Amino acid sequence: MTSQQSDINDSNPELCDLICERIATSPQQRITFAEYMDLALYHPQYGYYNRDRPAIGKQGDFMTSSHWGADLAEVLAEQFVEMWEILGKPQNFAIVEMGAGRGIFAENVLQYLQRQHPDLFKTLTYIIVEISPILQAEQRQILGKFDCVKWCNWDEIVDNSIVGCFFSNELVDAFPVHQFILEQEELREIYITTKTPINQEPEINFLEVVGEVSTPKIAEYFELLGVDLSASIYGDGYRSEVSLAALDWMSTVAQKLQRGYLLTIDYGHPAHRYYNPRRREGTLQCYYRHRYHNNPYINLGRQDLTAHVNFTALEKQGELCGLDVVGFTQQALFLMALGLGDRIAALSTSILDVATLLRRREELHRAIDPMGLGGFGVLVQSKGLREEEKGGILKGLMVPD
Repeated sequence: MTSQQSDINDSNPELCDLICERIATSPQQRITFAEYMDLALYHPQYGYYNRDRPAIGKQGDFMTSSHWGADLAEVLAEQFVEMWEILGKPQNFAIVEMGAGRGIFAENVLQYLQRQHPDLFKTLTYIIVEISPILQAEQRQILGKFDCVKWCNWDEIVDNSIVGCFFSNELVDAFPVHQFILEQEELREIYITTKTPINQEPEINFLEVVGEVSTPKIAEYFELLGVDLSASIYGDGYRSEVSLAALDWMSTVAQKLQRGYLLTIDYGHPAHRYYNPRRREGTLQCYYRHRYHNNPYINLGRQDLTAHVNFTALEKQGELCGLDVVGFTQQALFLMALGLGDRIAALSTSILDVATLLRRREELHRAIDPMGLGGFGVLVQSKGLREEEKGGILKGLMVPD
């Protein structure tokens, strides 16, 4: 992924008009950045994740680790197997994947479990929570051959019903975020309004304005983290994000989980790094045709918007909802502990042709590159485990030799 600063605007005009109308009919003719981001990504007709053109993969705007081949899915499947064993091999075990992309990861996991762990496969229900009808249609094409796969929205999953593991990979970073800025050591929120066209130009530009925070939950968020933004080390102009949606999501998952695990893989930081005074511009990034830039007001509906994940917030909110922190590590260490290193070593003795061998080796090394995917965070939380089940350390959280 390379950086791009571009003034070219490839926005969807219908989405622009819709957002302008939403602003015009809102109090003070402004909306929060979270509302703007939600419309840009998730509007049911014009949002980025509901468009016909693929957003993910080589033909889209970005790649996720699920697109680097079957190896990553297979080593993660081994972690699911261990979870099943720790829980006493329940006869109804569920893997709930939230935001399953095109379904490639799920396909690889299911094929591997069917082949290598048929006892678990017989007990398995693979539930996908996917809000994008476009992606869900692709998933159904790929996964229709598996009887154990079902699609549910959150309302269709009964509270306190899931025994198994909730899983997400690069999901939380796409949740809408509120943006804030410090002015004279006071917490203020950034809103979006419209700017009158200059010289009757047909395109309306969006403009940021600063006002009071839209909800007391933003201040409560920092109380939860123990972060004091009034400290002089931050200074005027310090700007970052707050993901209240991530807290709501954590509450929902905890409500649905009866016994088992929540496995979250994403790029992000603990709170002390996320809100480091030197990170004065926040973490928001835009992805457009495999390049990134920092202008969220162009390419509306045709570019991805993301913000890094605050893993401390997920841990703290999880604890409030009855989840225990099992462990937090980097993806490189997690995958190596699960056997990815053995797979890399085995390539040297494989009978693959040279081109395939080099491609697979590059894919696997990319997954553990500490400057890229390998630096992603892996957070494991649990609920309802008995004391004896809490005693063992999950293989993925062990320090690899």
